[in-house]
Amino acid sequence: MCGPPGLIISARTSDGAVANVLDVNSGSAESGLAQADVIAEAVRGDGAFSKAGRQQQIRVIADLFPEDVHLLVATKTNIRSVADLRAKRVSLGALRSGTSVTVRAILAAYGLSESRMEARHDTSDVDAQLLQQGRLDAFFFVGGRPVSLIDDLVSHGVARLVPIDGRGRDKLVKTVSSLASDVIPAGTYRNTPAVQTVRVNALWIVNAHEPDDIVYGITRGLFDAGNRAALINGVPSAALIRPDSATLDLPAPLHSGAARFYRETGHLPKATGAKR
Repeated sequence: MCGPPGLIISARTSDGAVANVLDVNSGSAESGLAQADVIAEAVRGDGAFSKAGRQQQIRVIADLFPEDVHLLVATKTNIRSVADLRAKRVSLGALRSGTSVTVRAILAAYGLSESRMEARHDTSDVDAQLLQQGRLDAFFFVGGRPVSLIDDLVSHGVARLVPIDGRGRDKLVKTVSSLASDVIPAGTYRNTPAVQTVRVNALWIVNAHEPDDIVYGITRGLFDAGNRAALINGVPSAALIRPDSATLDLPAPLHSGAARFYRETGHLPKATGAKR
């Protein structure tokens, strides 16, 4: 139930979603995780991929779950909206991360530019340390709720969440089809009311040249009922991994091995294509 017999998978850390897409496309990694907006840019060859060009070997195993954009600010700041980030010390996510791609689109929708703030590009761990030390005013984090790092900062009174809403958000979701309006429910983070934001889905991608039988077995293992408890215990957002939503509105083609699984189980929409 864990996947193809004999398959050994080794997990490794990376610089983020942009790095993952580049590695999977080049074959230096067979598979990886990335956000839908990042994959869309990769397929078009623009944005973060304007220099590297179109990433034509990217195929999808499954759309996994939504991730919320969290805008976290130091409690003592006067930041109440995205517009208030002007002239503030703000981390926009590591340079090859999916967060940086999403944040770039957010800032554009609100008419802000990096030059109008003291922008940094650090990892979330560094962001949290700098915020606690009073050396950073705000940072963005993209992840499936709840995020333990954010809950820790909020519960200790170090930081609070700021909404991403209004006309800027309306423009954002019209401009970037991979993003959608969302709400972080009240109580998701201790002593925090509901917060307006946007979400983007996390996808599991694979190189187009991976064998059909291997990708088929991986996909079948992902949705095997015997693995459900382990997935949910590992990441709360994994409860949202479902075959009926795994192939909807994909930014890149399904791998033909994954498509075979969805076709056999009746979860492949007629309009969804698959490529080798």
